[in-house]
Amino acid sequence: MHNDIPALPLNNGNRIPQLGLGVFQVDNAEDTKNAIKWALAAGYRHIDTAAYYGNEQWVGEAIRESGLKREDVFVTSKLWNSERGYDETKAAFQATLDRLGFDYLDMFLIHWPAPGYVDSWKAMEDLYKEGKIKNIGVSNFNQKQMDEILKAGTVKPVVDQIETHPYFQQDEMHAYLESKGILHEAWSPLGGGNNNALSDPVINELAAAHDVSAAQIILRWHVQREEIVIPKSIHEARVQQNRDIFAFGLNQDEMRAIANLDAGKRVGPDPDDAAWLKKSQTYSSRK
Repeated sequence: MHNDIPALPLNNGNRIPQLGLGVFQVDNAEDTKNAIKWALAAGYRHIDTAAYYGNEQWVGEAIRESGLKREDVFVTSKLWNSERGYDETKAAFQATLDRLGFDYLDMFLIHWPAPGYVDSWKAMEDLYKEGKIKNIGVSNFNQKQMDEILKAGTVKPVVDQIETHPYFQQDEMHAYLESKGILHEAWSPLGGGNNNALSDPVINELAAAHDVSAAQIILRWHVQREEIVIPKSIHEARVQQNRDIFAFGLNQDEMRAIANLDAGKRVGPDPDDAAWLKKSQTYSSRK
């Protein structure tokens, strides 16, 4: 089995590297740039950021300093909840481009389904048609919200980036997205807080059997579910280790053992929580 990072086909004919580096909660220039430097050196070609993370500037700087061609790195950012409306979305996108120092973006997502997302989607469709964004999608949308986008829009989202890990597997949403030709992208792929699956006995038993880490087992599980996965780390060894998940595989029994861990336990907010979505529109960024 080869250890190359595959690129998955999107519904518009483009492709996306299945493994990327996430930089959520990476709050300073040194950590952000080092993590990206290590990731790119290890063969990653997909970086996931967001306006809300407050680190877009450092992401752009790290990619330029890497010496790689801009077109060789797939970069995603996201529209935060405080920015809604057609003109507001276009302005927010331009601000993201300016912080990154790019003249186009590989993928732009609506970060959460906060009120007004249909108008924002229409602006993103126009930016896509103008070639300023190569791919557009959403994050944290449930079926009802996605149906509204599909009904109102003229461009189908290429991905839905949603919380997914062994304790919150999103099987119903996974099947829905597959039926619509929309790729499932997993954030918080290893869980977090009390839902941290890295210490689970089943995961660790599988890790010992394959002589790999618990994180590698979980990331391999995501990959075999045909999900895009964007683990975050600011430690060089872990960044490299998380990349090495394509030279081994899990059999059906092992996949089933992980499937049995699903407990319906979220780490982050619920996209059905209207009160939280409304309140989040008062947050400008994490800083």
